[in-house]
Amino acid sequence: MKAVVCTKLGIDYAKVCEIPEPRLTDDGVRIKVAAAGVSFANLLVIEGKHQNRWDPPFTPGTEVAGQVLECGPLVAGFKPGDRVVAGVRIGGFSEQVVVPERTVFAIPDGVDDVAAVQFPTIYGTAYGALVWRARMGRGENLLVHGAAGGSGLAAIEVGKHLGARVIATAGSAEKLQAAREHGADVLINYRDGGFREAVLDATGGRGADVVFDPVGGSTFDESLRCIAPDGRVIPMGFAGGTIPQIPANLVLVKNIDVIGIYWGYYLGWGRHAPPAAMQQKVRAALAVLLDWAARGIVKPRTFATYPMDDFRKALGAISSRDVIGRVALLIDA
Repeated sequence: MKAVVCTKLGIDYAKVCEIPEPRLTDDGVRIKVAAAGVSFANLLVIEGKHQNRWDPPFTPGTEVAGQVLECGPLVAGFKPGDRVVAGVRIGGFSEQVVVPERTVFAIPDGVDDVAAVQFPTIYGTAYGALVWRARMGRGENLLVHGAAGGSGLAAIEVGKHLGARVIATAGSAEKLQAAREHGADVLINYRDGGFREAVLDATGGRGADVVFDPVGGSTFDESLRCIAPDGRVIPMGFAGGTIPQIPANLVLVKNIDVIGIYWGYYLGWGRHAPPAAMQQKVRAALAVLLDWAARGIVKPRTFATYPMDDFRKALGAISSRDVIGRVALLIDA
């Protein structure tokens, strides 16, 4: 089969190759991949800068959608011909993957493959962060950074449907318009001099109750200065390139929580597998999210699609920081 293979770390050493098809495991689902999500995290993995490091050769990619070809003997929930989306620890930029059943989810009618690839990690993370970790309530002020990226738009939509008042930050009028189209109530261009004062003005001086931060660095630091008492900050990525240091004195005097979320743990990608009850909780959450997509409650935004042979162009679009929404590879194009 064809796949993108990184023979060494670095984008210059990635190429499309012929490799053997993956072996079917007892609990595995073999998927003919139609679309694969492309993310900033993929770029970090290829460059060897992600927290999850892989020794070359390897195939990047963590989100795929397509059709089931065959199932291992222990698989009970799927059959050949089913349309599915899956979270893949590694190997998504390829014509086939074999994935444990626990990270495979049925795609409902009305949701296409390109939209579906955003759900196993992007929408899943937004849901887990806001519902499970931050316990966000109706009427609370949700501050979303990187609001025009895939993670930011997902957080806006999930937060809005949960009843939050959403404050979005981004670096251009075009990106802020996209945030508005997906439900943001208050728009802040951080290039106009930061966002602290604007957030305080928008909340009557109280600050944001929940902060969803995929940027990190100085954005995280400034967020701590416009968060409400008893607020919750979720650092769920470091797209800005700098991992912030948490000042414990502010955590103490403002009664705030700094809450981590590594969605890969819930999919079984961590050092310890999640318990069976958590696996069922993940499956229920993805069913809810995909149902929202089928009903038009959330509308995954695709910036561009590329054939697999043009994977460099797809990653280049990501690195340009101009993407609004997500990028996908069309594997069978």
